[in-house]
Amino acid sequence: MKFLIDNWYLVLTAVISGSLLLWTTFRGKAGGVSTAEAVRLLNREKGVLIDVSEPEEFAQGHAGGARNVPLALLNTGGPIKQLPTNKALPLVLMCKSGARASRAAGILRQQGYANAVALGGGLAAWREASLPVEKSAA
Repeated sequence: MKFLIDNWYLVLTAVISGSLLLWTTFRGKAGGVSTAEAVRLLNREKGVLIDVSEPEEFAQGHAGGARNVPLALLNTGGPIKQLPTNKALPLVLMCKSGARASRAAGILRQQGYANAVALGGGLAAWREASLPVEKSAA
């Protein structure tokens, strides 16, 4: 006990560093999957890449092979032809920054797509990882 009292600053440092480590671990999961994990889901588990950006944003640039399903369309509750009928397939959702994709993942999980995940960092992270980006014809 004397050691703890005499070295309170070491104990405080250990508690703070442990807390930060836990925080970054959980924050990473809440922020979405990494680009490496997204590519693994798409290639090995036959996942589907869905871009929830507005059509104008999608046309300016999107991940190669992505389907465009705007976030507003997901809120209608009706069937959406761009989504797979097999709700067990992984869905990797993305947008420009990742914020709308996180909301879309929550909506789709409520609709039965248990494996819906957002790409952390969105299109910016996709580009940073040097993954293919396409533009739609205007």
